Amino acid sequence: MNVVSDHVEVPTRMLVHALVGEDGTVDAGELYDVAGVLGMSDQQVRLCVKRLVAEGRFAQEGRGRKAVLRATAETMRDLVPDADFLDYAFQQDAGLAPWDGVWHLAAFAVPEAARGARDALREKLLYLGGSLVQGGLYVSANAWEPYVEDEARRLGVHDALTLMTSTDLRRGETSDPVELARGLWPVQEIAARYERLGAVARPRWERLAGPGEIGSAELLTMAVELAAELTRAMEPDPLLPPELLPQPWPGTEARGLVARCWTVLHERDRGTMPSLFRLHDEIARRAGTSAASSGPKKENAAP
Repeated sequence: MNVVSDHVEVPTRMLVHALVGEDGTVDAGELYDVAGVLGMSDQQVRLCVKRLVAEGRFAQEGRGRKAVLRATAETMRDLVPDADFLDYAFQQDAGLAPWDGVWHLAAFAVPEAARGARDALREKLLYLGGSLVQGGLYVSANAWEPYVEDEARRLGVHDALTLMTSTDLRRGETSDPVELARGLWPVQEIAARYERLGAVARPRWERLAGPGEIGSAELLTMAVELAAELTRAMEPDPLLPPELLPQPWPGTEARGLVARCWTVLHERDRGTMPSLFRLHDEIARRAGTSAASSGPKKENAAP
């Protein structure tokens, strides 16, 4: 097997999440098979599954390779927004989601007695790409209100939530949107993650686009590695509008490379590769179809 460079570490937990189907289940036999291709031991998989069940993230029906893992409602709720965000990122890359100049703010004042809910809401705001402006006040450049309200209702603190928008946000003497974005979010750190994603995707794209046969094991390995590295890059990304980012933005090229790889992976799939990241697989393929004809250098509603 002609192995491409830039080894990618794939956590077992991430692999389990990658194999969750639309019905919320993971076939344990498939999980063990894929893990084996990636060099993971059966014991490593068993321990990971045991932890996920103990944490209440999955329920297990059956034993061993014949078992079925069923994602809990909370796990599925966490996975679904990822598809929305990936779709939105590709819209941004294609110039289909221009910024309207509106900042979206969320403030809350949850009492100490509900500290758990307060901390959970804070974590959710950060996960959704928000940045802390000052105590209890967070800002996003995207229309995040439906996600914020859903979480606040789930936590039972919706009455403590205040939502607002602004077109003239200022922080001290800074009012320029680009300067504000640079001060509120770690833009350079985010860019570095996408540079890493590009470094991983580029040799895999060259391998996929080149001549010669590629075995199913290598195809599977590349698919999982790309999915893992894409997740690492996108999870901390607030998906700031291109108008607020340095240009050229490395995320655009990196995601384009991944989309092209994904398209070729599906073209070469002989029915032996599982549908990795099923919740957003079709999104990546759609983006890859439009990107594939433009070559590696040319790239093209808020979540």
